[in-house]
Amino acid sequence: MSSHRKPVDGFALGTMLVLCAIWGMQQVAVKLAAPHVPPMMQMALRSGAGALLVGLLCWVRGERGLLRHGPWRPGLLAGALFSAEFLFVGEGLRHTNASHMAVFLYTAPVFAALGLHWWVPSERMRRTQWLGIAVSFAGIVLAFGGGWLRGGISPDVLWGDLLGLLAGLAWGATTVVIRVSALSDAPPTQTLLYQLAGGAALLFPVALLTGQAGPLDLAPVAWASLLFQGVVVCFASYLTWFWLLRRYLAASLSVFSFMTPLFGVTAGILVLNERAELSFAVGAVLVLTGILIVSAAGLLRPQQALETGTT
Repeated sequence: MSSHRKPVDGFALGTMLVLCAIWGMQQVAVKLAAPHVPPMMQMALRSGAGALLVGLLCWVRGERGLLRHGPWRPGLLAGALFSAEFLFVGEGLRHTNASHMAVFLYTAPVFAALGLHWWVPSERMRRTQWLGIAVSFAGIVLAFGGGWLRGGISPDVLWGDLLGLLAGLAWGATTVVIRVSALSDAPPTQTLLYQLAGGAALLFPVALLTGQAGPLDLAPVAWASLLFQGVVVCFASYLTWFWLLRRYLAASLSVFSFMTPLFGVTAGILVLNERAELSFAVGAVLVLTGILIVSAAGLLRPQQALETGTT
């Protein structure tokens, strides 16, 4: 399949810009709707809506029984990790800023690179990539510790930041599972359906058990946020991402995904009036620089196509 994929062109770049803007707005959308719908319930509803839409698309296309007849064992694991990712996101956004979550969630490529280094011989990291890993982790330490040492960040925000980092770890682990299992050759709709259905199945009970199932106040901003997350993000953007992966070299696409945290931080500041501490801002730059180094090194591997999970 990778031999038929082509380098990124203008169309792919423009599409990636739109996707990164959409993904960067996710955390802001959750924050805007949080006074009306608890974040954990938002995570469950968006996964459920996305799963229904993907299931409907599969039914229309004649793709029946994808969950029963596919590689269900890695599918269940991918679904559980997807659920864990958004459990951490939903809970983390109750404590930290959307701009912080946007940065820590997108440490996923770093964790994915580490996992693939151990599991896939052809994915052994080069010295340049190890440098990128070191730069990213230095940024994480600075973003975490700098503001706390100066008294600028509360323990509550630090807890939310840690949950964001765990969300990035879960996303990176999802990428590894998809890459090393039969899911790497599965139809994109099947892989996405495993993740979304798993997310809905696990996150609804968590929302109920943690008291975040209600009360729901479906004000216009809540409806807009839920439709954006369920239809635009979980359905349209994810399918578009998989479509791009099947037509372009994924290593090339992954380099451009580092723009997502930039959109997320900008949206948090402009829409939610969040303030960026100097230590967090410098740390975030280091994290993004490290991610760019790790991802860009994949371009040096000809015909490389890293299948990544979704967010």
